[in-house]
Amino acid sequence: MLPYSQQIFEKLSKGSFISSNSVQEDMRIYYISLQKNFLAYQEYYDGVGFHLESGDGYYYFSRKENKQITANKLNGLCKWIDRIAFLQAYDPSFAPGFTFRKSDILQSFPTNLQLKEYGNKLYPDKMTHEKIVDSLVMELLSMGFIELENETEGRFKVTMAYNYIEILMDRIQPVNGEQNEIPE
Repeated sequence: MLPYSQQIFEKLSKGSFISSNSVQEDMRIYYISLQKNFLAYQEYYDGVGFHLESGDGYYYFSRKENKQITANKLNGLCKWIDRIAFLQAYDPSFAPGFTFRKSDILQSFPTNLQLKEYGNKLYPDKMTHEKIVDSLVMELLSMGFIELENETEGRFKVTMAYNYIEILMDRIQPVNGEQNEIPE
């Protein structure tokens, strides 16, 4: 049996990522194990209906799905366009390795009109900037795009898995001036 196969499965089967720059030592160990034995893990997980994929510094599961499920996922992906825009409005250097605190984002609201606009669009039901930031951070944490690096300071670190969403955004950019088509 492959080392850590159960722990890796538990993490990835929930839709999360395992990143090379994780602040959690066990995640970095899983990453190294996946890196060393990628083909063996891939074959192992294919046997249970999960396809192991690798990205630039991260691993995740994918599955072949019918067109309706794919269309639903693309619709869900649209919300991430706004989240990425919000994060880029906060700081254009927001990318893997970037660190921040919720309070840093909150301090940017009074002087950053784009941040206010995107924040209100992201969560129209949230009444305060603090609730907007809390909701976004919870989503980023649950997906594995950020991790809590320092609990005392409340400092978060962007993981390599964030590359996944950036790559998807690049793939859905309009091609040849066509605004409503997604390239294959």
